[in-house]
Amino acid sequence: MNFLRNTLAVIVGLAVSGLIISLGIRLNPSWINYEAITPFQQWERVLKSVEHKPYFFVALLISSGIGATVGGVATAIIVKYAKVAYAILIGFILLFVAMLDIIIFPYHPTFYKILIFLTFFPFAWIGGKITEVIYERKKKRLRKLQNKKTQP
Repeated sequence: MNFLRNTLAVIVGLAVSGLIISLGIRLNPSWINYEAITPFQQWERVLKSVEHKPYFFVALLISSGIGATVGGVATAIIVKYAKVAYAILIGFILLFVAMLDIIIFPYHPTFYKILIFLTFFPFAWIGGKITEVIYERKKKRLRKLQNKKTQP
């Protein structure tokens, strides 16, 4: 049963991350000038059109960091054990997809290629750590309440 729960958590975390990254890319209407569900359907065309616009890649890095954090939180909320490890797994999968993107489409600037390594793992780890800290605080509060009830 934990296997299904963990698999669902990873899928939900990736979906949340993908949605946030997609929304970040669509921030500026001049970057995406067609009506598609996601910008990834015509990704090569998008990259060619913004090749000399570094603000697109800065927005992509920021939305990737936010997406990795929120995806890590979503994953860590769903899994029962090893919350930070599963959040980091989300970061690893997102980094793998980003590396495939960089290899397949050569239109990324150098600063993006370097900073993408520094984005996914730390932010996904932060997402898992946020959830872990919240759960630990909740457990401490419950223990305090139980101790107060048992003491005369």
